Amino acid sequence: MKTHKQGFSLIELIITLSVSAILLAIGVPSLTDFYTNYRADSSIRIIQQTLQLARNQAISYNKKVTVCAIIDEKCDSNWQVGLTVFIDTNNNSQLDSNDKKLYTTNAFHSKDIVQYNRTTIRFQPDGLASGTNGTLKYCPLSVTNPYSRAIIVNQAGRVRFSTENNIKCS
Repeated sequence: MKTHKQGFSLIELIITLSVSAILLAIGVPSLTDFYTNYRADSSIRIIQQTLQLARNQAISYNKKVTVCAIIDEKCDSNWQVGLTVFIDTNNNSQLDSNDKKLYTTNAFHSKDIVQYNRTTIRFQPDGLASGTNGTLKYCPLSVTNPYSRAIIVNQAGRVRFSTENNIKCS
């Protein structure tokens, strides 16, 4: 009577592991790029939606609405900590007890760079962004990442995505 043992031989196991390792080595970098691109896309959309919300609230409440990065209840230039939308009743760029907080985003990824040319974006009751227009840049992982994105806020308060390629956060 013949006994037949089932299983893999050592050669078959080595070949299978080698092919798996090669496929994994090829696939992981592209997954990292995919995740970075996805994170940049979702973060810039959160920023755009937050700015549009702020403009709409300024028009709805008929009051000036401020968007900024809040650290210790004051507007700061470190936009990476997230955005806060509030009605700044005394226009001092601080979140005081008499101010009304409308919305806050979570902080962005700790290794990403979020940059704006001012410390605040302020929408007037008519929706204009007088004096606080500019370009808000989001660069994942480095200042020259190919997945960097930007949002442009013009004087009229229009918030739009930049069509520029090779955006640098420097």
